This record gives sequence, structure tokens and C-alpha cells, in this order.
Amino acid sequence: MFKLGSFQDYLLTFIAIFVAVDALGNIPLFISLVEGMTRKQRRKTVTDSVATATIVAMIFVLVGEWVFTFIGITIPDFQIAGGLLLFILSMRLLFPSAAKSIFTDGRDHEIGVFPLGTPLITGPAVLTTTLMMVHGYGFTPTFVSLVLNMAIVWLCLAQADFFMRIIGPGGLRALAKIMYILLASIGIMMIRKGGFAVIQTYLPVAKP
Repeated sequence: MFKLGSFQDYLLTFIAIFVAVDALGNIPLFISLVEGMTRKQRRKTVTDSVATATIVAMIFVLVGEWVFTFIGITIPDFQIAGGLLLFILSMRLLFPSAAKSIFTDGRDHEIGVFPLGTPLITGPAVLTTTLMMVHGYGFTPTFVSLVLNMAIVWLCLAQADFFMRIIGPGGLRALAKIMYILLASIGIMMIRKGGFAVIQTYLPVAKP
């Protein structure tokens, strides 16, 4: 579990988590939620959101598989369920009205914790992806990739106004759509791998 892994392991885990986190895609919603805040309040919100997202993800990475073993859920089971969830989530996010309905009245709460920290940054997509990466590539590559991605999230949110000026709202929305399509593809891949693993369990002679 704690193997160092190859460069390819780090690259693959980083890309998968990067797509799931969707740091740039969260910028427009972040700006709408922190509208009217002072710079100090915005900095605190960024710190709270990234800290919450990182802690939630790491706890799930450390104990998620143990919990599954305890209650009898196999990795292929989780791959299929997680893949379905990622696919459905990505389809919903492709429609703005569905995404907006999840995040109402955010200013009345600690928005750094909810909805920014979770489920915006670390939601079902990130939790599912990180657990799959640990199982496929080991803890160390997944941990390093998760930390790097959270650093990117912090940078994107801290410099949200800059990215909005450079890319523009339309560019960010287009980039988010691409990320959602990639997320759907990852979901299909997980369903395929999980389904094949289940088939192998009952038909050991089956070949990829």
C-alpha cells in the first residue's frame, strides 16, 4: 500500500484526481458565494474550504477500504457503484440548472466547509476516484497527487479574480463542461473494470 510507485503511477493518479476535483470549474461558483466578502473573509474561506476538502479526502482514503471490508463490500462492487455515481453526477453537472439547485443560500453558512469544502471540492467524484487510485496505484502516489491537487485548488480559489479575467466566465464554463465529460468517461471505465472483475470471480477462465 505504501509503495513509492513509478512516475507513471503519479501521473495517472494526478490526472484522475485533477479531473475529479475540477479546480477551475469551481471558480465561478466560488466567486458567486463570496460576493460581498472582505479580502480577509475570502482568504479565510479559501483556507477553510481546502483544509476541509483535504481532511475529508484523506480520512476516506485511510479508512474507506477498511470500512468496506468490514461490511463486506468488494472493490469491484465499489467500482461499479462509484462509476454509476460518477456518470450520473457528471450528467447532472452538464446541465447548469441541476448544479445550481445544489448550492442555495450558501452565504448563510460556513461556506468554506459547506458547500465549498464538501461536496464542491471533495465530493463523491473525488472520494470514489481517490479510493480507486489507492487500490490501483498505492497510497503514496495517491497521497502526493491529492496534496498537489489541493494546492492547485487553493491557488485557483485564491486567484479566482485573475482566472476570471484571463479565461472569462465563458471559458471557465466551457472548461468545466470538458471536465464533466472526462468525469463521465472515468465513470464508464470504472463500471467496465468493476464488471469485468465480477465476471472473473464467477468465470475465472475469462480473459480481458
